[in-house]
Amino acid sequence: MTVIDLDANATTPILPAAWEAMAPVMADAYGNPSSAHAIGRAARRHLEDARDRVAGLLGATAEEVIFTSGATEANNLALFGLIGTFPSPPGERGAKILAAPLEHPCVIGPLNALEKQGVRVDWLPVTGAGVVEQKAIMERLTAETRLVSLMLVNHETGAIQPVRQVANAVPKTVLVHTDAAQAVGKLSVHFRALGVTALTASAHKFRGPKGVGLLLLKAGTKLTPRMHGGHQQRGHRPGTEPVALAVGLAVALEYAVTHLVESVARVTAVRDAFLQTLRAERVEFVLNTPEDAVPHVANVSFPGCRSELLLMALDLAGVACSTGSACSSGSLLPSPVLRAMGVPDDVWESAMRFSFGTTLSEPDAIEAARRVAECARRSRSEG
Repeated sequence: MTVIDLDANATTPILPAAWEAMAPVMADAYGNPSSAHAIGRAARRHLEDARDRVAGLLGATAEEVIFTSGATEANNLALFGLIGTFPSPPGERGAKILAAPLEHPCVIGPLNALEKQGVRVDWLPVTGAGVVEQKAIMERLTAETRLVSLMLVNHETGAIQPVRQVANAVPKTVLVHTDAAQAVGKLSVHFRALGVTALTASAHKFRGPKGVGLLLLKAGTKLTPRMHGGHQQRGHRPGTEPVALAVGLAVALEYAVTHLVESVARVTAVRDAFLQTLRAERVEFVLNTPEDAVPHVANVSFPGCRSELLLMALDLAGVACSTGSACSSGSLLPSPVLRAMGVPDDVWESAMRFSFGTTLSEPDAIEAARRVAECARRSRSEG
């Protein structure tokens, strides 16, 4: 039985061109890019070429690109690093962050840690469509607000957040951080046009290699580093840079950006075929993804089923999917995003995330939907 991958939001297969570009760098340009000799200079040229390409593709400058091990490290570096530039005067209340409970675990985790350190986090309300409204953010701003953290595209529902509008509306003294891991390659992402202070992404979400991501940091912004001991990347992220991984990221990003229109059209057709087949199978379900979301994900609930049991049944049926983020408790717990949206318990407890990559075909999506419908029917009859 062929396994059909409906978990592209967790990771994507590496683009062959990215793999091919990485191989000669690993074999021939293996030097330390900080070394002054010819071998090191060759590695440095590959690294800086990748940095230049990434900057151009995402509307940034080369000095604003910081390579990391992925979006998790990039988000930690951004959140701790930006808020660390605002020490609390003795006897005064500390800085405040505005954020929503629908953020990815690699944002929620740092925010929880910052709360334990005395930073105040004001958790924003979420609409039934899974969106944080600009009005809610503006109403929560105070003199102590130093940072707003708002993801660009939600990892569980695909809902697009009003990042650009918020960044343009808040006072200049308020920094704006956005986790764009589920946006790059799915939307047109332009750092300068968004107007944010910091933006993060991870290569393996857009068919790049695992183990590399990026933080775009607005030029001139102060950032307290999380690590110390090296001059690399302006001291923001010391350590020997992964040259081959950076090259793979740049190649995959270039492909994703230059093929964006056709890939979105392809994924939209695949998503529609999947949902149309579910409806044709006459299986009861609730679609939790809003109409104006990116087409790459469909969050679907099957009231009367338990999501963790349905997940295991689908795995046995050859359908790879999830109940939420792959970074949260092995992806077995029901969605905290849907809980924040206020959906009924039977919808929350039966939610599945089906996410569609650019390599998925319509016939495979249709076959996957038939398997999902059969598993849901069986789960209900056994429950």
